[in-house]
Amino acid sequence: MKEFFIGLAILTVVCTAILAALPWLLRRRGVEMRRTKFGLTLVFDSADADGTPVRLLNVNGTFQSVSYVPDGLRFELACVYHRVMASVIEGLDRPVRVMVMGGGGYSLPKYLAAFVPAARTDVVEVDPAITRLARERFFLDECLEKTGAEKDGRLRLVTGDAWAFLRAATEPYDVIVNDAFSGKRPLGPLETSEGARVLRSRLAEGGVYLANVRCSCEGPGDRPLREVEDAFGREFAHVAVVPEWADEPRKPGNNVVVATDAELTLPEGAVVVQ
Repeated sequence: MKEFFIGLAILTVVCTAILAALPWLLRRRGVEMRRTKFGLTLVFDSADADGTPVRLLNVNGTFQSVSYVPDGLRFELACVYHRVMASVIEGLDRPVRVMVMGGGGYSLPKYLAAFVPAARTDVVEVDPAITRLARERFFLDECLEKTGAEKDGRLRLVTGDAWAFLRAATEPYDVIVNDAFSGKRPLGPLETSEGARVLRSRLAEGGVYLANVRCSCEGPGDRPLREVEDAFGREFAHVAVVPEWADEPRKPGNNVVVATDAELTLPEGAVVVQ
């Protein structure tokens, strides 16, 4: 029995030493580690399929954002689903008020600030530590300085709960973007009929709801997408999905749901639900 407790004590010391050394070991490999509201957060550099340097944000084991690193590309969109969302917003071809639920690396807000001057965007991020990371490591401060979007009112950063902010909104938005995640699930209330009703009431006439629903499009993992389609299909005349992996529907991906009462030109690859 004595040997057991000695072994347990040694194991405890070794594990404690490894945990204490983990941040140093990660830094040696170019990985920055921070604690945020939703768990362990990692920032590290890599490259995309064509070799372009990118920076990734991983929160509690889930990739939340990616940004190009080279100067001149930092405000461009590295993720396909963000490009889909941007194409819908730009396709409205008029001045728009946009709400983005969830900041992360602030990829879409940076793009709108840099390339869509007709958009006035409110970004609601619940975790100030994530916004600090975006400012310091994902070029948000650089974007704000170069575009002047925060000073001229085209980009407003709000720290708070996106659902509460939406419910309290008094002026309608032309576009509401749901890019908020807790773990691997989208913002809970916005999978429900109540969420769909509240959201529709906060949209201007002809407004558009865009949601990133991260799951497969078919098979046992498609439940989040089916729930969103059902809830928003009851409230909006038109619902469509742009799958990330159209040729591999059982593969989890960032799928864009488009819900509106307006007649829109849908992005390429969109699947009409109703």
